[in-house]
Amino acid sequence: MTGGAKMERRIAAELRAVGRRLEGYAATFGTEARIGDFTEIIRPGAFRASLAGGGDILALVDHDTTKVLARTRSGTLRLSEDARGLSFSLDVPDTQAGRDVLALAERGDLGGMSFGFRATPDGQHWNGKRRELRSVQLLEVSVVTAFPAYDGTSVQARAATPHLSAALLFLETCR
Repeated sequence: MTGGAKMERRIAAELRAVGRRLEGYAATFGTEARIGDFTEIIRPGAFRASLAGGGDILALVDHDTTKVLARTRSGTLRLSEDARGLSFSLDVPDTQAGRDVLALAERGDLGGMSFGFRATPDGQHWNGKRRELRSVQLLEVSVVTAFPAYDGTSVQARAATPHLSAALLFLETCR
């Protein structure tokens, strides 16, 4: 990491397993979170510049750089910003960390998602003890076992196999 700004991490997400893929939201807009002695809210567009910049963003387990699940550079992590927040889709690797995360997701035992970022002076607005994140440098998203910092987030697992999905679609169209 370069620059003088320190990396910050936030837990806020919706997560679901679909086959060997995890998808959901690593951050949601417009929800207040209590972070230490201040409150924080993420505004729509906060990730736009970071995503457009084309830098390599990692998907990790618990912010641990030794447990890489995916990355944008290889195409195994896909990120986008929509009206709800920062959505992601990642291809789970056949590694011990990947198998563990997938098993926990399918059981509903994960706490959520988190994201690591650097706030820039122009990308944040303070009003007393309330901070709005308007533009951040996104460094990573993480699957976490901890409690979400932002209320109203959820973790869901949904197992699906391509063959079962195709069979159900076939049966639905035959009615």
